[in-house]
Amino acid sequence: MPRKDPVLVFTKLLRPIGLCVALTVPALVLRLSGAAPSPAAGLALFGMAVVAASFVLAWAAETAQVDISGGLAIAILAVIAVLPEYAVDLYFAYTAGSNPEYVAYAAANMTGSNRLLLGLGWSAVVLLGLAIARKRTGKAVRELILDSPYRVELGFLAIASVVAFIVPATGQISLILGFALLGFFVFYLWKVSRAETGEPHLVGPAAAIGALPTRRRRILVVALFVFAAVVILFCAEPFADNLIAAGTQLGIDRFLLVQWLAPLASEAPEFIVAILFAVRGKADDAIGTLISSKVNQWTLLVGSLPVAYLIGGGGTALRLDGRQIEEFLLTAVQTLLGVAALLALRFPRWAAWTLLGLFAAQFALPGQAARYVLCGVYAALALAALIRNRRHVLPTLAAPFRPLPTSDARPGNASPPTRPHIGRT
Repeated sequence: MPRKDPVLVFTKLLRPIGLCVALTVPALVLRLSGAAPSPAAGLALFGMAVVAASFVLAWAAETAQVDISGGLAIAILAVIAVLPEYAVDLYFAYTAGSNPEYVAYAAANMTGSNRLLLGLGWSAVVLLGLAIARKRTGKAVRELILDSPYRVELGFLAIASVVAFIVPATGQISLILGFALLGFFVFYLWKVSRAETGEPHLVGPAAAIGALPTRRRRILVVALFVFAAVVILFCAEPFADNLIAAGTQLGIDRFLLVQWLAPLASEAPEFIVAILFAVRGKADDAIGTLISSKVNQWTLLVGSLPVAYLIGGGGTALRLDGRQIEEFLLTAVQTLLGVAALLALRFPRWAAWTLLGLFAAQFALPGQAARYVLCGVYAALALAALIRNRRHVLPTLAAPFRPLPTSDARPGNASPPTRPHIGRT
């Protein structure tokens, strides 16, 4: 990567990183001083700090693509970008070990963030990517085409989405299932780490960091990781507590507040990164990052919940009530539809609008009956998509266990794409 003027690089780094650091200061001062602000103020300040730290983590993880394989960098970026969500959710699970009321919050945060990522994130990125493609080509584009190496990530997600049905079927997340999911996540990281390395395409602060000399770049990346981790460690717990307290004061259902507001704040950096990819005409790269995030959520996050619950004083299984079982079932069938629609590595416009419409429908149709109806709709559409893409089912399920292609076209690798990023007109 060519080196740039040190003064210019410093200027490009100082503004965004300095701003993020400044946004974390009020929360850190509150935390260290032991002061107790009002729930609304605490929610705003601690939430702002968590989101700012997420941006720092995202820049650091993106820059790490210079030194590690593209597939592994994308996987790490996907984990890092939603680390605040993990911190909040694991805090809920840990606290549930001594306070059973928090079991509902742990489940709510996980299912909300999962459905938000697919229903809103996937759909918005695809629709934006298709709009950008139409603007650049002057023709209407009906679908987004993914590069073939993404079948590996899709295969991991397909297996994880099927295993996810064990949770609503048994009404619990057992420690055995948790360890199995964590092991599957480790295998996923090992698999993508075997991809070829190459010159990444960095933008913004990540590009400025990547332009630094090797030793300075690595020191700065480590420093950013440490700083962001400290901020999250200090702010995740009060953010979660103030979230619940603020909902109580405002008369909002605390379950819904934890389910939607917390994930929206914690996943904002990931959405921004994906949108930036889409705006630059690399919508397939954006979807690849979001697919990796879904793998992380169904393996690392779900697998960690019973472990955190046990450490917090709970038993060997995180048991769910009827409402939480419904939420997990709805989340699992939504994921199944997303996987089924992508089996051919083509994301058609109709699928994006369908996922977005069904995601919005859950707010217009609350209640137990509506959730089961939505489950049925998701399941019927998933079955239709599976039948339509049936010849891709076995190759997708087998992809995680097959050798990677010798030329990896994913982001962070130098090889050119094997096929167009847009789709048929």
